[in-house]
Amino acid sequence: MSDELSEFERSIKREIDAFMKPGHAPSPVRDLLGDKKDEQKSRAKKGKQKRAGTSAQSYKTGHLVRLAVRTRKLEADTVFEHRSTSISKLEAQLEAEKAAKQAGYPIIGYVIDIQSL
Repeated sequence: MSDELSEFERSIKREIDAFMKPGHAPSPVRDLLGDKKDEQKSRAKKGKQKRAGTSAQSYKTGHLVRLAVRTRKLEADTVFEHRSTSISKLEAQLEAEKAAKQAGYPIIGYVIDIQSL
């Protein structure tokens, strides 16, 4: 019992010392044994998860908005698609219209479809 308590105290002291160092990210909660290899593996997994989750296509939330757009007044409509991470349909539509204008389509006709992802 005293061995576990002293190991726990050492573990907490290491965590506090690591926390007090500038620029150090807090480590995940470890078990009483403080296995460093498991900690390194979990950090590597978390880093991969963060990097993989940065693109909008990897998330399953949001909307796919299809707009009818034109570059000139007397031109056939062209379909413009925009993926939004917003859960609001109206916000996704506004984002899509802004993206279409930035892409060089000054005339936005109407919304063809808004599809949930």
